[in-house]
Amino acid sequence: MDINHDLLEDGTLRFLPNHLNNQPVVIGGLTTFEMFATMGVCGAFGFIVGIPLAFFINPAMPILCMLGCACLGLSVANRLLRRWKRGRPETWLWRQAEWKLAHWGLGGRRLVIRSGAWTVKRMEGL
Repeated sequence: MDINHDLLEDGTLRFLPNHLNNQPVVIGGLTTFEMFATMGVCGAFGFIVGIPLAFFINPAMPILCMLGCACLGLSVANRLLRRWKRGRPETWLWRQAEWKLAHWGLGGRRLVIRSGAWTVKRMEGL
């Protein structure tokens, strides 16, 4: 097996690796950060739901509900996020979330959000 078949005469590569800096897909189309964000949000929701149940059923219910909601949220997010992200760039999901937060006034001032008609006019007197 010839290991030099991907090298040109000057020693450079014939191909350009283009997926070296992408985050790896860990579970069902989710990257590591998306997986931990999904499990964190769903786990926090499950913990809050389990607190009232701890008084009536078992004191361990917040932890059980947290684990159950995290697993359920992960399985649902696998399907939904994979469908939303299909055919879009790597940063589409985070840019969309950043735009929504800025639109609601919760994000930083980095995005320009303007609604209205754009006009192109010549300024007279310049």
